Amino acid sequence: MGNANETPILSPEAVDALLGWYRSNARDLPWRHTRDPYRVWISEIMLQQTRVEAVKPYYARFLEAFPTVFDLAAAPEDRLLKLWEGLGYYSRARNLQKAAQMVVRDYGGEMPADETLLRSLPGIGDYTAGAIASIAFGLPVPAVDGNVLRVLSRAVGSRDDIADPAAKSRFRSSLRSVIPTDASAFTQSLIELGACVCVPNGDPKCAVCPLAPFCVANRDDLTAELPVKSSKKPRRIENLTVFIIRDGARTALRKRPPAGLLAGLYEYPNVRGHLSPHEVPAVIRTMGFAPLDVRRVEDAKHVFTHIEWHMIAYTVHVAPMSDGYHPPSGCYLVNAAERLSDYAIPSAFSAYTKYGTKEPNR
Repeated sequence: MGNANETPILSPEAVDALLGWYRSNARDLPWRHTRDPYRVWISEIMLQQTRVEAVKPYYARFLEAFPTVFDLAAAPEDRLLKLWEGLGYYSRARNLQKAAQMVVRDYGGEMPADETLLRSLPGIGDYTAGAIASIAFGLPVPAVDGNVLRVLSRAVGSRDDIADPAAKSRFRSSLRSVIPTDASAFTQSLIELGACVCVPNGDPKCAVCPLAPFCVANRDDLTAELPVKSSKKPRRIENLTVFIIRDGARTALRKRPPAGLLAGLYEYPNVRGHLSPHEVPAVIRTMGFAPLDVRRVEDAKHVFTHIEWHMIAYTVHVAPMSDGYHPPSGCYLVNAAERLSDYAIPSAFSAYTKYGTKEPNR
């Protein structure tokens, strides 16, 4: 792929068919009603590893809170993370703000209409730079994500491993030469086709695919074999014991370290390993609390990219404490209403939120 003498990765007829299909079949998504680079950028970051339907309400709330890049650049981090709560991959939110601050400082608040400059911003790689450049600015820049790799692999019958960065680079190079005048629609059409027709799970919908007449995998019955993708390493299992520590209407929350997994977010206190009910009171005392009642609640699991948390949990009623910061434990004692509105708690702990908001049983 990519040599001047090679057949184009998509013929002009295939490109025309793809664009015609997109104009008739594109989903009505809120970020498709704008070419504002800031809004396109926000949508692309939110859509990374997140379902479209899940993103819609976040996109609306986020832009209501931060309608311009200046608002995002100046936002308090806790408010930013609270608005991101539940989307996961919180480094995306932090990188958004770092990039916004660079755009304000270095470009006067205007996203640069340049692929290389876009890629220099925190959190923006080849795909996102290509998406912003083509969708917002109409530049002939390829945007190659997993959907596009799948479509192209099947279209040309490629057995390149799409998990290999070199293969992705070759596809990007080959695609660059066939981008039509309407680069915005072309980028979105490839992504849409991969999301809705040339799907990753289950059988692709070749009967309604505009590329079917041009597709090697369709012609040679290879859709079950392509694309080729090497297996990921198995995720590491981490066992945790989670404590929902209550003092009447107050709940103990702890802020995670400023770097690493879920950096800077708030969590229910927890320790490594699975503790028995008999072991819990001693651990609670080492945290500076006086446990009065300990009850086991349901187990939960949360899957990150490279790690799985296998959690057991206990509600712990403790002797009355004062509001605010609790130095012995490193926790904040906050009431339920305050916690819900002001503290960003990752979805990893969502199974236990109900125990932190209702009055515990005595």
